[in-house]
Amino acid sequence: MLLQLNWQLKKFAELTPFELYEIIWLRNEVFVVEQNCVFQDADYKDQKGWHLMGLNEEGKLIAYCRILPAGVSYNSASIGRVVSSPAGRKTGAGKLLMEKAIQICAELFGKTEIKIGAQYYLKNFYSSFGFEQTSEIYLEDGIEHIEMIYLKGS
Repeated sequence: MLLQLNWQLKKFAELTPFELYEIIWLRNEVFVVEQNCVFQDADYKDQKGWHLMGLNEEGKLIAYCRILPAGVSYNSASIGRVVSSPAGRKTGAGKLLMEKAIQICAELFGKTEIKIGAQYYLKNFYSSFGFEQTSEIYLEDGIEHIEMIYLKGS
């Protein structure tokens, strides 16, 4: 079953307190609780980027990512904090999220490369969109990661 999501893209200052709470809730639900990873999620990058939210028909946040311009996380534009709620898994929400995020990067920044720090177990997922591994495996917050780059936009 492929979900129909209502997409919203907002700069940090445009987020309502309720939207920000939903974003923080989802990121903590998955990254901290589900993945059992204690890390500092608030990194002062949220204020410098765009927040892509995929909401279901009831208005619940199902898929989310943060889009950052070059110079914030990397020398390239980047997509990060990519997350699907447990309710959105196996529905295509993650695929829709990445397709939309790549499209928005092109709209915001023009034809440019996109860099991500991906959890290693998701390498094939990101490769399916055209991302290529550019680093060795490294540990970040106790989880194996790799850097990947998307060059189709450049």
